[in-house]
Amino acid sequence: MYLGLVEEVKSKTVIEAFTFHKIKMQEKIKVGMVAKATLAKYNYCQGKVESFIKHRFKKNDFPLDELSMKFITEFEHFLLVNERLQTNSAHKYIVNFKRIMNVAVASEWISKNPFDNFSCSYTSPEREILTQSELDEMQSKKISIMRLAEVRDVFLFCCYTGFAYVDVFNFERDAVSIGIDGEYWLSVLRHKTNKLESVPLLPLPLEILERYKSNPHCISQNKLLPVNSNQKYNAYLKEVATICGIKKNLTTHIARHTFATTVTLSNGVPLETVSKMLGHKKMVTTQIYAKVLNEKVSKDMNQLKSILESRKTGQNIEVPKLKIG
Repeated sequence: MYLGLVEEVKSKTVIEAFTFHKIKMQEKIKVGMVAKATLAKYNYCQGKVESFIKHRFKKNDFPLDELSMKFITEFEHFLLVNERLQTNSAHKYIVNFKRIMNVAVASEWISKNPFDNFSCSYTSPEREILTQSELDEMQSKKISIMRLAEVRDVFLFCCYTGFAYVDVFNFERDAVSIGIDGEYWLSVLRHKTNKLESVPLLPLPLEILERYKSNPHCISQNKLLPVNSNQKYNAYLKEVATICGIKKNLTTHIARHTFATTVTLSNGVPLETVSKMLGHKKMVTTQIYAKVLNEKVSKDMNQLKSILESRKTGQNIEVPKLKIG
């Protein structure tokens, strides 16, 4: 290289590392090993990294062998201040960026991950859910506008099954099957995690399915339910909330939180059962969803009070003395 007899080996760059990883992911998507949503995460992450490099260094790419802890701390600052992201969101991007650097290490483009010592944190947010009284109000409300009545029914279906919007959108008419208990079940490989999610259908979801069995849209599109595009669905939910007197910002994902908390855990369904129905890979993911309500605490403590009351014999209980020495 000094004599000019061989071409200088150029350092690989950050964007090259992203591109390499995404090509590998696209190959895995084709054989069903990775969900498309996972690839989308890295596309978003690359966009944030490119914006930071242009903002901080006034260029389109950055050499891998020049990365340092300073780079990642300034990237965090950029996400928090310039992009106005919450800490949780910013650190999700950084986690994915660190994974790209691990790919670069595995490909022998760099000797070690320059961001190994950067610690990412996660603060569990307060998740919005509907109470049982709000669910009851929504269910009993007479809605004369068909498009809003359909959205209300789809939302309630999600509240009582726990399925995400994208899964319900993709359900075809033959999705319901008979389970090992002889009851109706609904199963799907989750779009997000590619993990099987199986839920026995409660009376309300079955009633909703029966209501739309002859729906022209469902028949022509081979759909289980008349689900709008995500944008329309969320917009119509705002109207449904107003009609039902609910002052919460209803979104597609609130239904999933509501199933985990109000419908199941608050009624005594064990956490591991809820985790299985939600199709979670880790129990800790379910714990994030599962906010224990005061009503549940009150119910459990009243039950404990009854047990303690029933054990009263009216006699003084002698407390054994500790023997010391």
